[in-house]
Amino acid sequence: MTTPSLSPPTLPARGNLACIGLGMTLGSHLTPLARNHIEQADVVFAALAHGATEKWLQRMHPDVRSLQPYYGEGKSRQKTYREWVELMLAEVRAGKRVCGVFYGHPCIFAWSPRNAVRIARAEGYDAYMEPGISAEDCLYADLCIDPGQYGCQHFEASQLLFYERRIDPSGYLVLWQVAMVGDWSLTRFETGPAYRQVLVDVLAQDYPLDHEVIVYRAATLPIEQPRIRRVALRDLPATRLTGEDTVVVPPAHALKPNLAIRQRLEALDKHAAFT
Repeated sequence: MTTPSLSPPTLPARGNLACIGLGMTLGSHLTPLARNHIEQADVVFAALAHGATEKWLQRMHPDVRSLQPYYGEGKSRQKTYREWVELMLAEVRAGKRVCGVFYGHPCIFAWSPRNAVRIARAEGYDAYMEPGISAEDCLYADLCIDPGQYGCQHFEASQLLFYERRIDPSGYLVLWQVAMVGDWSLTRFETGPAYRQVLVDVLAQDYPLDHEVIVYRAATLPIEQPRIRRVALRDLPATRLTGEDTVVVPPAHALKPNLAIRQRLEALDKHAAFT
C-alpha cells in the first residue's frame, strides 16, 4: 500500500509596497526601475498633478486608482494623507503588490509615501522608496544654480513664520509652498497677500526690499516651458502665486572670509609640510 504524497500547505501571498517618483515632466523623468514597479504591481495608487498624467499611467497598468478625490474643500490635507496611507496598506495587508505613484520625488513634500513605507516595514512587509526627479532638481537646471557655489538653504515658507530659523543671506534661499504661507489648518491652498506680507517682513530683516527674487514653476507637461518670474522682494505679496510656485532668493551679500580659521588651516599646512 503506497502512502499518498502530501503537498506542502499553500502560504498566503505576501504583500509589498513600492512608492515611486514619477518625476515632474510627463513621460520624461520615469526611470526604468520605477516603470518596472508600476508594471509588476497588482494595484497602483496615483497622486499626480494632472489628469493627463493619470491617463498616461493608465496605459501602463489596468488598475490605477486615483488618490485625488480624497481631497475636499475645508478638509485637512493631513486627514487626506492619512487616508492615502490606509488605502495603500489595506491592499498590502491583503497580500497585494502595491505601487504608489507620486509626482516629483516620493520623499519630498510627500507625507503619505514616507509614512506608508515606514509603517509597512514596521509590520514586516517589504517596502521600497524609488526616487524621482524633483522640483528641486528642475529648479537647479532651469535657473542654472549650483548649490555648491554659495550654499543653498531650503525651507517650507511657513517655518520661517512659525519658528525662529537662521537665514544666511550669502547663499541661496529656496522657499516652498509660499502660496500657503502662514496656514496652520492645512485646509487652504492659498492664504493671500496679507500673509505673504508677513513673510516679506521676516525676510526684510536679512534682505533689502529691492532685492530681486525669482518665482519659479517647473514644467509638468512636455509642451510646457518652466515659468520664471523676477520681482522685487517688496512686490512678492502682490504677485499671483499657486501651490506649484517656488520662491528663490539669490544671495544678497558676498561670502565673508573666516580669517581666524584660514590662519589655523595655514598653520596645519605648514606643519604637514615638515612632517
